[in-house]
Amino acid sequence: MSLTETAQFEIPNLPLAAFEDGTSVLLTGDDTDLLESVFYRLVAAREDERSLVLATEASGRAVNRGLDGAADGASDRSAVLTCAGPDAAENVTGVDDIADLTGLGMQFSTLVADSQATTGRLRAGILLCSSICAAVDDTRSVYRFLNSNLLSQLRRNEAVGVCALDTSADIGTNVDSFLAGMKASFTGRIDVEADGPGRAILHVSGLGDDRSVEVSL
Repeated sequence: MSLTETAQFEIPNLPLAAFEDGTSVLLTGDDTDLLESVFYRLVAAREDERSLVLATEASGRAVNRGLDGAADGASDRSAVLTCAGPDAAENVTGVDDIADLTGLGMQFSTLVADSQATTGRLRAGILLCSSICAAVDDTRSVYRFLNSNLLSQLRRNEAVGVCALDTSADIGTNVDSFLAGMKASFTGRIDVEADGPGRAILHVSGLGDDRSVEVSL
């Protein structure tokens, strides 16, 4: 790759342009099933990539199933931090306390380093950040956690990142105000709106082509 060439991460199963290296996406919506479906399509690693998923409500087994549903064999190229249930597979690590953001950040950074030792290209994601917000006493600590972990890792490595947040969840503060603060730290936003059984509208902004697209999920 030349010094002027920008690495890109293809999104073959969604009508979105490839993400450039360093892209961070705030993924929002009030339907967790639709959020999960879009999330896995964004973060599932392709052949020359690795995935790192911090799952706050899903088990390691469920995450692996979601990754494989989005890209064949993606779970074999992934590392999972789960806050729900015990370790369930070789690539899964349990989190003792979701509210301990210092410890959580250390675990996340360690897995990033391990993933980078395997391949240089990383897709990292948090599903769901709203659960972290609900677990901590001060949501401002979530901003610091994201900036010092997920977002800083995107700047240091050849990576893209996705942070999914359920807008219907009780996060202990006004969700619109929280999102307004979050948006400033991310490259762009994708808001997922239900559009009938198995269908959604993705409202895309800040990713080079602001538009709304219909998708089947």
